[in-house]
Amino acid sequence: MSEFNPLNRRLFLKSTVASAAIAASADALDTKIVVHSVYQATGLRIGEVTPTSAIVWTRLTKNSERNNDGVVFTKRGKSKEALKTPAEEIEGACPGQPGKIRLLYAISPKEEVVLETEWVNVDEESDFIHQFHLKDLKPGTPYSVICQTSVEGEVHEGARVGKFRTAPRPDEVKPVQFCVMTCQGYPDRDHPDGHPIYPAMTAKNPDFISLTGDLIYYDNDAPSAMTVDLARLHWQRMFSLPRLVDTLSLTSAYWLKDDHDTLDNDSWPGQKYGEVTFEEGQKIFRQQAPLGSDSYRTFRWGKDLQIWLTDGRDFRSPNKMPDGPEKTIWGAEQKAWFKRTVKESDAAWKILISPTPLVGPDRKGKNDNHANEGFAHEGNEIRQWLKQNVPENFFVVCGDRHWQYYSVDPETGVNEISVGAASNSHAGGTPGRNPKIHRFHKVQGGFLNVVVDAKPDESEITFQLCDVDGNVAFEQRFQQSRA
Repeated sequence: MSEFNPLNRRLFLKSTVASAAIAASADALDTKIVVHSVYQATGLRIGEVTPTSAIVWTRLTKNSERNNDGVVFTKRGKSKEALKTPAEEIEGACPGQPGKIRLLYAISPKEEVVLETEWVNVDEESDFIHQFHLKDLKPGTPYSVICQTSVEGEVHEGARVGKFRTAPRPDEVKPVQFCVMTCQGYPDRDHPDGHPIYPAMTAKNPDFISLTGDLIYYDNDAPSAMTVDLARLHWQRMFSLPRLVDTLSLTSAYWLKDDHDTLDNDSWPGQKYGEVTFEEGQKIFRQQAPLGSDSYRTFRWGKDLQIWLTDGRDFRSPNKMPDGPEKTIWGAEQKAWFKRTVKESDAAWKILISPTPLVGPDRKGKNDNHANEGFAHEGNEIRQWLKQNVPENFFVVCGDRHWQYYSVDPETGVNEISVGAASNSHAGGTPGRNPKIHRFHKVQGGFLNVVVDAKPDESEITFQLCDVDGNVAFEQRFQQSRA
């Protein structure tokens, strides 16, 4: 890393003006976006933020915009026509391009000391992607970033711009706000520019967002991802939608995968979907999401909040395996890590963000999560452990289910909030309200907004289940004294 030269400093200041314009339009829930520069049609993604580090995801593309006029497929399954059609000719495609990428970043809004990375070559082997691992950042500090591109020795004048905030120090009393979403179908986005939840989440001005699995549907959205090229197409067309590009450039995110964005429905290691293996699905997800080395991890946001992100695919037993002590979703190592780190934490509020439910209840016919009979042994084990080892400051936030609920397990008292699908047209599938478990239940799309209000003498956390436009449908608040 090195400091800017004066020319790059002027470019940085000019580019961050564009970033401010994006934020202003998003706050107003305007569907129009600022016109970005060429060669980065899939935007920036900022992830794994800690007090001193972050990962910035970049990708070099052949064109300035997605292919909005490409071939549209409506039939799922193994389509011969889809297999014969080059992926870049399909609607939403953003073919990559070899070249070089460099990142410039500085504390915002002063931009007094601006740093730059070295130029990095990208090519087809990495899907033209590079993830910059930024270190030695300042805790609790806003940063601006711009990504420059170079093709055939020419540096483009424009640059993709973004911003994020690092987490406060673990001993610092600071308020925190974040959003959680899941389950976004491409044909069910309810707006040509992308799902309404994205500008609605941006309007909340969150410190971060958690994207909790089923971010694309290899098997349910046409054309089915029966090849690696088609799998990558799913990522290109979803995350080049203007609303998604804008939101993900304005804050950091923590990414989790589930079945549909790893391979196909209820999948586990060793399976295959068309020509795509489970291992290839794992590799593609790690390319497309800004991730570190671990699929399960924990992050601290100041004195009051710690989150845990678990992986429910990499270590799971086959769903058809008989239930018992050996059948697992988390695996022994992840489970031991979870128990150890939760007990070690002194955070005021502890939240598990899980791709799948732990409490539910789920609908009949499902058999691949801890709320189902298929994994009842491990589900009971985890819930009982939480009852015995964690006070009333622990919550589960889950994805996967297409309806919103707030449940309290009658036996253990474990609290679980389901964030619901990303759009109204994708909502549904509930078994109905269970008065013995549900404190809230509604079939609608939306997201979860969580607000931690840290005060000198007490801490408060508020869970808000919001509809797709950001209106609060349900709110639950908890408080605790620091004495």
